[in-house]
Amino acid sequence: MLRIDSEACIGCGVCEEVCTFGAIAVVDGVAEVNEKCTLCGSCVDSCEAAALIIDAKDRTAQTDLGKWSGIMIYAEFRHGKVAPVSFELLGIGRQLAEQQKVPLSAVLLGSGLGEAARDLVSYGADIVYQVDDPALEFFTDEIYGNILEDIIREQKPEVVLAGATAIGRSFIPLVATALATGLTADCTQLAIRPEDGVLLQTRPAFGGNIMATIECPYTRPQMATVRPRVMKTAPPDPGRKGDIIDYKPEGGRLQSRVKVLRNVLEEQDQVNITEGDIIVAGGRGLNNEKGFELIRQLADAVGGAVGASRAAVDSAWIAYPHQVGQTGKTVNPKLYIACGISGAIQHVVGMQSSETIVAINKDPHASIFDVATYGIVGDLFEVVPKLIEKIKEKKG
Repeated sequence: MLRIDSEACIGCGVCEEVCTFGAIAVVDGVAEVNEKCTLCGSCVDSCEAAALIIDAKDRTAQTDLGKWSGIMIYAEFRHGKVAPVSFELLGIGRQLAEQQKVPLSAVLLGSGLGEAARDLVSYGADIVYQVDDPALEFFTDEIYGNILEDIIREQKPEVVLAGATAIGRSFIPLVATALATGLTADCTQLAIRPEDGVLLQTRPAFGGNIMATIECPYTRPQMATVRPRVMKTAPPDPGRKGDIIDYKPEGGRLQSRVKVLRNVLEEQDQVNITEGDIIVAGGRGLNNEKGFELIRQLADAVGGAVGASRAAVDSAWIAYPHQVGQTGKTVNPKLYIACGISGAIQHVVGMQSSETIVAINKDPHASIFDVATYGIVGDLFEVVPKLIEKIKEKKG
């Protein structure tokens, strides 16, 4: 619980200002706390008089952690089909559920869902809570957030996962705030600590210079958004059995203060490197934009797409849709060929889950070799043409 030392409190009001939940008010010169307190600790950190104290033991007891059980994922449905990241979430969710010996559930929201729920079962879901309603034809934070919040409150999963997509990043923080729990964004690794069931959520931090593992030990559910293309999708089992439950939200929860007039899909040519099985990427070692002509030749020879590091994109050698890394796209192709890329952590987090990584760099100490399956130390302008020649010879 949050305790206030009335003798130490100076009534400055800073705690009241920093509390986003409206749980603290200064009355007659002394701070008072009400039932809205979530024990987030913001007030404690800001109190210069050290008049606010959280008792960690009471904090754990208040949250009734034992009542929360199960793994739940939000299955994103857009443009008439389930987003690929949802199947990736079921893959890691299945691993976590089996470790905890708990069910894996999915929440599916949209209009005209068809057989989407059955697809989720085939990819590992034990239970699918679906809401198929015309009010969900267009995504809005408010309606989608209302329904997901209600389902979580009723089912009490200990872990809730969603994709770090435009939609996930938009409304999942709203749900976490409504539930007064923590949320870790853009995770690249997830694991459960066996001794206490705490979800270990790993993500790049400080501009990608370190990997931080974040815990949420005092509140439930433990929530995280996961970067697309970093988790492995398990193969589907069409014969797999699972429960599909049609969830009926209260009428008021389908009302939104936002009205979507129309949804327009861009029809311009967009590079989509996230779905390629082979990617040939170039970095600063290409020296200039002409260097990418060689990368394109190699990509054409192996039937792959062209990727790039941020350094190459920032130098305007190639367009942003080709960028791989923390500030670009996350990929996990069967083959990733890195040419003239040093291997900064910002780039590595976007491609480290590739099945096979081939690195070509003239610096034998380049960090890219730490994650590479095969490394070639040499001048890429000598190595790549020979690779292209050999590949063309093999093709006959």
